[in-house]
Amino acid sequence: MRSIVGAATAALLSLSLSFLLSFSLIAFVAPAHAQQGSGRVEGAVTDQLGAGVAGVVTLLRNGAPVAETAAGAGGAFTFDDIAPGRYVITARADGFEPATATAFASGGSTTTVALALAIGPLAQHVVVTAAAAELPQSRSGAPVTVVPSETLDRLEKVDVLEALRLTPSANIVQTAGRGGATSVFIRGGDSDFNKVLIDGVPANDIGGAFAWAAVAATGVERVEVLRAANSVTYGADALNGVISLTTPRGSTRTPAATYTVDGGNFGTSRHAVSLGGLAGRIDYFADVSRFQTDNEVPNNAYGNVTGAGRMGIRLGASTDISITARRMDVDYEAPNGILYYGRPDDASQTQELTLVGVTAYSQVTSRLQTAVQFGSMERDYAFTNPAPTGEAFDPFGFGTNYLGDTVTVTGANGYSVTGRAILDYGGSYPSIFDSDTSRRFLSGRATYRVNGALDLTGGLRLEREEGRSGSSDTIRRTNAGAFVEAQASGGNRLFVTGGLGLEQNGLFGRAVTPRVSMALYARSPATDGGRVGATKLTVNAGRGIKAPSVFNQTRSLFTLLKSVDGGAGIISQFGITPIGPERSRTFDAGVEQTLAAGHLHLRAAWFDNVFTDQVEYVNQSVLPQLGVPADAAAAVRFGANVNASSFRARGLETSADLRAGNVQVFGSYTFVDAEVTASFSSSALSPVFNPAWPDIVIGQYAPLVGERPFRRPRHLGNLRVSYLLGPGQVTLAGFFAGKSDGSTFLADPFFGPSMLLPNRDLGQAYQKIDLSTSWRFHPRVRWFASIENLLDQDYAAATGFPSLGAAFRSGVSVSLGGD
Repeated sequence: MRSIVGAATAALLSLSLSFLLSFSLIAFVAPAHAQQGSGRVEGAVTDQLGAGVAGVVTLLRNGAPVAETAAGAGGAFTFDDIAPGRYVITARADGFEPATATAFASGGSTTTVALALAIGPLAQHVVVTAAAAELPQSRSGAPVTVVPSETLDRLEKVDVLEALRLTPSANIVQTAGRGGATSVFIRGGDSDFNKVLIDGVPANDIGGAFAWAAVAATGVERVEVLRAANSVTYGADALNGVISLTTPRGSTRTPAATYTVDGGNFGTSRHAVSLGGLAGRIDYFADVSRFQTDNEVPNNAYGNVTGAGRMGIRLGASTDISITARRMDVDYEAPNGILYYGRPDDASQTQELTLVGVTAYSQVTSRLQTAVQFGSMERDYAFTNPAPTGEAFDPFGFGTNYLGDTVTVTGANGYSVTGRAILDYGGSYPSIFDSDTSRRFLSGRATYRVNGALDLTGGLRLEREEGRSGSSDTIRRTNAGAFVEAQASGGNRLFVTGGLGLEQNGLFGRAVTPRVSMALYARSPATDGGRVGATKLTVNAGRGIKAPSVFNQTRSLFTLLKSVDGGAGIISQFGITPIGPERSRTFDAGVEQTLAAGHLHLRAAWFDNVFTDQVEYVNQSVLPQLGVPADAAAAVRFGANVNASSFRARGLETSADLRAGNVQVFGSYTFVDAEVTASFSSSALSPVFNPAWPDIVIGQYAPLVGERPFRRPRHLGNLRVSYLLGPGQVTLAGFFAGKSDGSTFLADPFFGPSMLLPNRDLGQAYQKIDLSTSWRFHPRVRWFASIENLLDQDYAAATGFPSLGAAFRSGVSVSLGGD
């Protein structure tokens, strides 16, 4: 880790706080001078679509009722002469589930709250990724999944990636055991097509990549996944989805502390300590954990130390400042694909990720809301191979390479090969690759309620990115973005969100991205007769962009020409431009149906996504086929990265959510039909042939045109069943993936293709079944246990890398304090 990280983060945090306090001074001054005397709390009780509901509203402080009033036919309610302080407001109405909200009353001012009641026990979440302003799921047509804190607790997982397995159409591929590189493919898109937000702070590397294996469940209150492009709000990297993680806030008057310890097989241990609470206008929360395991194969130890914290400050009755921080330190021994080489490599890698965010929300007037956010991200990565592993082999006298053992590799398609592959290539050792990325961003947005049927939101974003990959020079980009978005409703049946985003990227220049989402209730929840409830039709369409990575930029045609003699003249003569953004067009249409008085929710959607201008490496001789002038192509020695490939992914996504008594069930099934539609890589234009099957073309490093992209199974599914009984619970969770195309990516001792297998259906189908349970022996003592891969299935989610066998953990959690 660079020595200046701590000082820089502290300085930036201080600077951001000063900026935010100055920016919001006008909003703060009046409340700050009106702390004496009584306050006022007002609001409205509505159904899940926004129609007013008559009911009973109760005001509580410190857990005790303070006042109670009736909400009229329009749902409006008021509490006058309220002493300053923090309150809980609950609303109840016949035929609806109760709703709860919190508010901070301030002397001489009015606090406004909204309480939305739902029919049936299925949760109606407020989502943050589907639009620029927060939006109830019931009023959004966007395909969003929320995994709340209670579900995360029941899963008893140490990694957030396990919660992502509960997202429809998300294929989670982890190489080997815990800590192994993990990819998240949503609706057939690439793993770097998803914008990742941690407390609103963009956490992706430049170009969209994100290390999911490093993200512990420590201090994560909820996970939200949008399965569609939203570059309108989030700019580059929200090409196919947005994944948002949120840190909880303290909520108890008495400080609440929890210590958790657990352990299991494979040398696994975990310790975690958390503390949270309320102190007047301040709420605070912190969680720190240390996880360690040896995994199942040699040289595969993994350690993760994570700390997360959040502090909130209420200023007056209308402004909330939230400060968040998260730090992840990861050490991982990387044995490579043991099934390919028969022996472990001795490589290792480290990663450090630090995120800091400061956000100020203000309810300036009853119609105007504003938000200002500063964020900082620092990532340092290092991969070290201290010495070559394997048998030295030099068949041509040009240099020594190192071979693995003789192995037999068998694909799920029934083909197999026996031989030895190159494990480590010749060169100088220790071999070290490192990279680092930093990002600072400042954004602001304002939402204005024109009337009860129309909200308008506009925002600006400015960010500074710096990144280095290996021995390349540091790349610097200054990016800016702006957007405008409208949320409109009609007759409490039609809800439309539409917007336009403008991205001014420091590398590729300007890009415009539109997006629209619609929800239409053919049958409203208000007409629920008991068996058949709401019928909701949805349509979503949008375009997204993704910035090229540092690696792709440094090896692009434009950058390579700049580094050669005469290259500047060629760039000027032929108008060669920097590498451009990768692009997407996403579309889906679906129907949702509520049954059994709101206890059962069914959903089905058809999606059709197209991804174009994808970056790939193209040989020098092929560049002219893409319109590159011959002189420009000849000036680069071997080839260059250019925007050349494309693919599509379409399919059917279905899900069911049931809550009946003590049983909760969620399951989904997705069919994905993906196909490469264009490619100019060497694998596509010059496929190889294994001599064992001379009639089968093989893409060694990339899929062939007309075939499926690698690691995109046609069939995906998940299932979660929880049984709740008093102080205990049992949860069964399953993730199911069908066969997928892929490559062994191997070279034999003579750099030949004899260790390659046909691409089609190379990756095996598998099922990962997990079981977790917990029991609260005492209000402050909880025992829990978890078994992952309950059936001890022998499978490799990534071909060549065996996944963990049955992994057992058990421990206790002890709590002190709290209300």
